[in-house]
Amino acid sequence: MSTATAPVLEPPASPGTAPASTARARSLLALVGIWLVLHLGCLFAPGLLDDVDSVYIEVAREMNLRHDYVTPYIDGIRFFDKPPLLYWMAAGSMRLFGAHDWAARLPLSLCVLGLFFAVYALGKRLFGERGGFYAALAMATSLGPYLFTRFYIPDILNALWMTLGVHLFLIALDRVRDGRSTVAPTVWFSIVMALNLLTKGLIGVVFPIGFVVLYALCTRQLSALRRMHPVLNAAVFCAVALPWHILAALRNPAIPMPAGTGLPARAGWFWFYVINEHFLRFQGKRIPHDYGQVPIPIFWSMFVLWLMPWSIVLPAALSQSFRIWQHRTSETFLRKQSTLTLVLWSGMVLGFFTLSSRQEYYSLPALPALALMAGGVLAAASADARIRRSILLWTQYLLLPLCLLIAVVCGTLGILSHPPAPGTDISEVLSTSSLEQYQVSLGHLHDLTTRAMGFFRAPLLWVAVGMLIVGPAAWWLRRRSQHHLANLTMSAGMVVVLLCVHSGLARFYPILGSREIAQEVNQVLQPNDRLMVDGELVLGSSMLFYTQHPMLLVNGRVNGPWFGSFWPDAPPIFATEADLHRAWTGPERIFLLTYEKGRAADLGRLGPTRVFAASGGKLVLTNR
Repeated sequence: MSTATAPVLEPPASPGTAPASTARARSLLALVGIWLVLHLGCLFAPGLLDDVDSVYIEVAREMNLRHDYVTPYIDGIRFFDKPPLLYWMAAGSMRLFGAHDWAARLPLSLCVLGLFFAVYALGKRLFGERGGFYAALAMATSLGPYLFTRFYIPDILNALWMTLGVHLFLIALDRVRDGRSTVAPTVWFSIVMALNLLTKGLIGVVFPIGFVVLYALCTRQLSALRRMHPVLNAAVFCAVALPWHILAALRNPAIPMPAGTGLPARAGWFWFYVINEHFLRFQGKRIPHDYGQVPIPIFWSMFVLWLMPWSIVLPAALSQSFRIWQHRTSETFLRKQSTLTLVLWSGMVLGFFTLSSRQEYYSLPALPALALMAGGVLAAASADARIRRSILLWTQYLLLPLCLLIAVVCGTLGILSHPPAPGTDISEVLSTSSLEQYQVSLGHLHDLTTRAMGFFRAPLLWVAVGMLIVGPAAWWLRRRSQHHLANLTMSAGMVVVLLCVHSGLARFYPILGSREIAQEVNQVLQPNDRLMVDGELVLGSSMLFYTQHPMLLVNGRVNGPWFGSFWPDAPPIFATEADLHRAWTGPERIFLLTYEKGRAADLGRLGPTRVFAASGGKLVLTNR
């Protein structure tokens, strides 16, 4: 191959087909409508989750308090775990709208809409208007992208930058072929890559650069890269990406570290953020090791699960790609370029995390590539009987029985489960998993029991309805050659299912977050009172955000704030068991958030102890 990627031309419009501008307007309005329902409509509830969701947003809030947007802090302790862009987005929004959870979430939600548009634009380039719409529809209504935007993590933003970067590179290749200037697309590519670095660290550079080099090698276009102003674009990239890195290193130089901790003799921001968070994490040797490891087979299978139900068309997409690769016509040449783009993109992300440490959601940056594959084959089905038959067969023999099974199980549980008695706390009907289970993002699902299903009756029944729409209804329409309507029906069914996912999360929230308890404490909390958490920061990090009150960690000098606690100016937020006992009998009022039911009896031996609030298996004890 020696020419650049060019858009795949659509077949001539049939009589009665809507003009291109009308079709584009309809597509964009549909995507905005889905975003309004699923994302903006779900912005205000539930509250922030304990763990990284509230940790990252609390870092952003403290940035505003300190007016320091270089060194991240949490509870007054340096926190070097992540790059700053996610913090800056939440901090900027909270400066405009106030320190509210919805305000912090808003920028990421807007970026999700941007991702839908970016997938649509790239899909339109590769597969035409209908292909772009289907690809964006798959991205908007599949399981993974929605599930992993329910808490504040950078991976969906990483997917946005990757989508934009791939598209800008393909535009630049077109301009090389046509002899036009490549300054605009390549400069924007450099800016997007810098934003990716500020979002997710070094993989924000590894993924786009890896894609560019592999694509150029596979298409024999390495010479084209020299015509893309590498010096100019390196300067642009450095101008955007380097200032924060330089300032962070200068303001947080290496200091002596205590012996016996596994740390080097001297370490600062550079060691922790660059060496520890990138190279040692890649090898699974990060200090401290506070995350789980998803086995490779599960990681790969979840890659397909996160695109459900649209991954059902991927076998047809792969089969079509194989057939296209066997021909040498001008049309198939353009389609080969599209196939190569998506295979390299998805394969590179999956390959990287197969070799590295991995969580369930680390594959999100590759999901737009899968969604584009799905969109392309769905668009091609309108003119290809072989593809239509393949999609129908996979729908009939996999999606249909799977949806029926889920509908029967959810419907049965919804009908037979007993509503919880008034005043029942959801924690009373859950099991408790091992700590290792909670080191992966969906670990709390292991706590669910059949008794707990009574809390989820309405979502379960509506999931059953949604599955009947996604499976049987769409299958019935495909059998009658109503393929466009079948795709829209699948989307509508998934909107119902995803709203149920959100509703289920809201019902499960007392286990995952502490907003309601924090609001009760706020009604009486005074500046001189002391707020404590029995354990590490992530056990009550949402308390820190909602009370906006300094928090002491009892036996909690581990994980997140551990490294920052070695700085001489770190506030004394870490308490021992003896410190707690002394404070409990002292003159100050103490509020202690604990998961240990025996704590009340333990502290009751020291002095007055009462339960101030309780929810989701958590207690707030006070000595007044």
